Amino acid sequence: MPRPRSEKARQSVLATMRAAVTSDGYESVTIEGLAAEAGVSKQTIYRWWSSKAAILGEALLDGSLPTPALPVSEDLAEDLRAWFSAMSSDASHGASVEVARALIAVTATDAVLGLRLNERLAGPIVEQVISRLRVAQDAGDVRSDVDVAVVADQFIAMSSYAALLGRPLDEARVGAVVDVLMRGISAR
Repeated sequence: MPRPRSEKARQSVLATMRAAVTSDGYESVTIEGLAAEAGVSKQTIYRWWSSKAAILGEALLDGSLPTPALPVSEDLAEDLRAWFSAMSSDASHGASVEVARALIAVTATDAVLGLRLNERLAGPIVEQVISRLRVAQDAGDVRSDVDVAVVADQFIAMSSYAALLGRPLDEARVGAVVDVLMRGISAR
């Protein structure tokens, strides 16, 4: 009968993985390094996880990644500009870049885990955008035929791309994106 996981050892490995990815990058993480830093054996890691990607996936599912709240005011365009600027600013941090790149690697190696990570990490952001756009639809500011989920996905895609490249969108670019979006969805 296999030994049960030690929760303390598990948490140590997951915390070590989160720290390693944000400081050194996913590619530089090794099982040997994780084991040494977490104070567990390589056999323990291999017994509990099938791959480095599986460890990262569990670490991200288990941890938290705060995201800026989407404001709700009388001006949808200004709310979107403020939120998108904050999201883009967060994307410029090295940790965000490394996490975005690591998520792509995890998704490429484990589609089921990638889907769970997307639901866990992008899901709340998508829901924020959908909720804000529905408020705007109810107020008559956004056309009723606009698929707000599609618009939300576009914000995720643009934010992810900026994080992947490590290039935050500057204020002019954010403004241009929101202006184009508003021309496409505005009811007025």
